[in-house]
Amino acid sequence: MLNKRADKLELLRIAEAVALEKSIDKELIIDSMENGIAKAAKSKFGQDNEIKVLINRDNGDIGIFRKLVIVEKPENINREINLKDALSLDDENKDKKIGDEILQPLPSFDFGRIAAQTAKQVISFNVREAERERQYNDFIDKKDLILSGIVKRLEFGNVIVDLGKAEGIIQKNEMIPRENIKAGDRTKAYCYDVRRETRGQQIFLSRAHPKFMEKLFIQEVPEIYDGLIEIVSSARDPGSRAKICVKAIDTSLDPVGACVGMRGSRVQAVVNELQGEKIDIVNWSEDPAIVVSNALSPAEVLRVNVDNDTKKLDVILTEENLSKAIGRRGQNVRLATKLMHYEINIMTDQEDSERRQMEFKEKTENFVKNLELDETLGQLLVAEGFSSIDDIKDSTIEALTRIEGIEDETAKALIERAKEFYQKDQEEISNKIKDLGLENELITHEGLTPGMLVTLGEQKILKLMDFADLASDELTGGYDVVKGEKIKIKGYLEDFALSRKEADELIMSARNKIYKD
Repeated sequence: MLNKRADKLELLRIAEAVALEKSIDKELIIDSMENGIAKAAKSKFGQDNEIKVLINRDNGDIGIFRKLVIVEKPENINREINLKDALSLDDENKDKKIGDEILQPLPSFDFGRIAAQTAKQVISFNVREAERERQYNDFIDKKDLILSGIVKRLEFGNVIVDLGKAEGIIQKNEMIPRENIKAGDRTKAYCYDVRRETRGQQIFLSRAHPKFMEKLFIQEVPEIYDGLIEIVSSARDPGSRAKICVKAIDTSLDPVGACVGMRGSRVQAVVNELQGEKIDIVNWSEDPAIVVSNALSPAEVLRVNVDNDTKKLDVILTEENLSKAIGRRGQNVRLATKLMHYEINIMTDQEDSERRQMEFKEKTENFVKNLELDETLGQLLVAEGFSSIDDIKDSTIEALTRIEGIEDETAKALIERAKEFYQKDQEEISNKIKDLGLENELITHEGLTPGMLVTLGEQKILKLMDFADLASDELTGGYDVVKGEKIKIKGYLEDFALSRKEADELIMSARNKIYKD
């Protein structure tokens, strides 16, 4: 018999010991035991029965009951009982009425092998789930912090770290390349996520995350910890090189010097933890040109052309400094791009001069061809800052007449020709959109101009779904490094001066429409 075969108080002692070991509530352990015994009892008394088990928290007595509903005419004797029989079962049922539930005592029984195994499985499962919930609650507040633990084991390239009350995982792609970690080693890692998982680890750690380096600097540099110096941004190529941009809140401080420390002691402590990763510390400035000049060190920059609207920087330097700025396999410029969130174009002084001449020529030819101007007047307009026919269309007579050599009549004629060209161009674009077969859903998508739609149509992007599947790089363009050489990749809408942020917003709004259901 269940209550006779074991010391009833031992049951409570086991529950206490498990609760203490797993750091979970004793009550939850006992509830799990009740559920396990109830599961086993079903195999004894029949699966159709609704079994309830109650364990006395004081003496360990186990009560096994069958839940019955009081009805006028019982149809299922395993789940229903009439009022007369219910009242005769127990004096405690005297106040019961039709529709109420009662508990019918069942005899104790000997556990068979199958029943015992069933009970064990239920108890183990519930305890395991409770332990995982406790782990989640303990560590959810530790997200975005550095955690320290001992390497417990290695599984398929992943590292399992013992954090005391729980285990965390450093996935293979979150490790520093070529880092040699063995079981028993003490390690630090950045906790970038804590989430509920039905199986496996719930605490996700990283040693390759840029935030890991930032948190190490916070630990090593008191000025950052105290808020006197702020980390603006960071970028890492784990195991090789990293850049971190710092800003002094207290203007009397040298942020770079504070991060380096006496004889490089502070930065060296971070470098050692990152397995020798070279770190460039960049002083922040409100002027992107100054920041990019610092970020591309040791290359010496001649000048920088800044376009804040499109988040683009043209960095001009000498031929000798070109390879330094790009870095091995494009590493230096790639990290600087991540650090600043600007697209950085590296070019020599000669390339910049040729580009400017080409742009000047193209703009002039556009005016000469479409507005029927002589070349001299076209060049004059470009030199005065007019880049497109739209600029002239939206200009005023007063603004044009400020240019030497342009009188009222000429200015008026220029604006009229620009407006006529614009109207004709819009009609041609509308006809072209129709001929290309773009769907109305894409045509009416907010933010896309007629010119953009034509360009998309020519690239066979005809549906809103096609547009939603694009990445922002495909719209704005970018650079790739092939065999150490930087290759320009043209974006579909690059000619429309679309910024990365604007591209992201266009794509996300399209996705929201497509996948809203």
